[in-house]
Amino acid sequence: MGTRRRSARARPLAVLLLFAFSSGVAAAAQGIERIKDDPVGKLKVYVYELPPKYNKNIVAKDSRCLSHMFATEIFMHRFLLSSAIRTSNPDEADWFYTPVYTTCDLTPWGHPLTTKSPRMMRSAIKFISKYWPYWNRTEGADHFFVVPHDFAACFYFQEAKAIERGILPVLRRATLVQTFGQKNHACLKDGSITVPPYTPAHKIRAHLVPPETPRSIFVYFRGLFYDTSNDPEGGYYARGARASVWENFKNNPMFDISTDHPQTYYEDMQRAVFCLCPLGWAPWSPRLVEAVVFGCIPVIIADDIVLPFSDAIPWEEIAVFVAEDDVPQLDTILTSIPTEVILRKQAMLGEPSMKQTMLFPQPAEPGDGFHQVMNALARKLPHGRDVFLKPGQKVLNWTEGTREDLKPW
Repeated sequence: MGTRRRSARARPLAVLLLFAFSSGVAAAAQGIERIKDDPVGKLKVYVYELPPKYNKNIVAKDSRCLSHMFATEIFMHRFLLSSAIRTSNPDEADWFYTPVYTTCDLTPWGHPLTTKSPRMMRSAIKFISKYWPYWNRTEGADHFFVVPHDFAACFYFQEAKAIERGILPVLRRATLVQTFGQKNHACLKDGSITVPPYTPAHKIRAHLVPPETPRSIFVYFRGLFYDTSNDPEGGYYARGARASVWENFKNNPMFDISTDHPQTYYEDMQRAVFCLCPLGWAPWSPRLVEAVVFGCIPVIIADDIVLPFSDAIPWEEIAVFVAEDDVPQLDTILTSIPTEVILRKQAMLGEPSMKQTMLFPQPAEPGDGFHQVMNALARKLPHGRDVFLKPGQKVLNWTEGTREDLKPW
C-alpha cells in the first residue's frame, strides 16, 4: 500500500492501492538501487578490543546466543573484524564500535537477563572511556552500539516496564542499532538504525522451494494468539491484535492460522500469498524476515512501527499495512487488493537484493544486513559540529539510572 490505512479512512482502499501501483514505481526502483550500495570506502570503523568477558567468554559459556533472534550483536562483531571497513587506526575512524554482548547472558529458558544487560553496558563504556580518549571527546556521539533486545536500550521485555526505565542514560548520545522500532516511543531515540531480527540464513535457505510453486494459501500465520503465562487476563499481549485475528478468522477457510508450528512452516510460507506479521510483546518479530525472504507479502499489524532500513527498503511497495483496530476487517482488506498490485509486490519481493537485506549470513555477502547497517552509518556522515564536546564539557550523568543498573557488573 502506498498509504497506511489508518491515515486514509476517507478514501476507498482500492483507489489507494491503484494509486500506489501507478505512483510508487519510481520510489521503489530508487529503493532497490539504494540497497545495492557498497559501503566500502564511504566510512571507517574502529573496533575496540575489549576483555573477553564482554563477548567471547559469554558465547563460550552458552552457545544458544549464536542462534537466537538477538544474535546480530555477535555477528556484527565478527563481520567488522574481517571487513574492509575496519580501520586499525582510531584517529582516522568515522565511527567507533564497542563489541559487548548484552543479550547473551541467558536464563535457562533462553531469555536475556535484562537486569544484567545495563550493568554490562555501563561497565564496557567505563572501560573504553578509561583506556581510549575517543569516547570522552564526544560522550559517544560518534559511537554505535548493537542493542537487539525486545525494547532495545530500555533493556526490558515488557513495554510498560521498558518505558518506565527508558533508554540507558549513558547511551543517549550514541547511535543505537536495534530491532525495536516504534514512532514516538521512549525506547527509540532519533537517529537510531532499525534492523531485522537475526534469522539463520543457512537455515532459511535450506528450505527454499522451486519458485514456480503455486501459492495456494491465501493468508498464513503460525504463533501465539494469547500469552497466558505473562498476560493471564488477556488484552495486553499484542494489544489484543493477535486475539482479534483468532476470534474473527479461526473458522475462515481463507485463513490458515494456528498455534501449531509444523515442520513444513518455511515451505508453507512459500505457498502463501499473505503472511501475517502482527506485533507481540514488541512490534517486531522474525516473521517479517521470513516473509520477505520467502516472497510472501507481509501484512504488518503494528501501529506506528519503524521498519528495518526504512530509508532504503521501499516497504510501502512490498507490504500491506493494517491498523490494529482494523483487524476485524482483515478479510475484506486483503480480498480488496487488486491482482495487479499483488503481482507487483510479489515481483519486488522476488528481487534477490530485497531478500538479502533481511539476512546476516556468515560469511557476509554483498548487500546483506551488515552492509545495510554500514550504509546507514555512512549516510550520517560527516558528523555535525555538535558531536564533539568542548574541553571539559560534560553532557551525560553517570549517576542517573535505577539502583539496580548502577551496581557493578
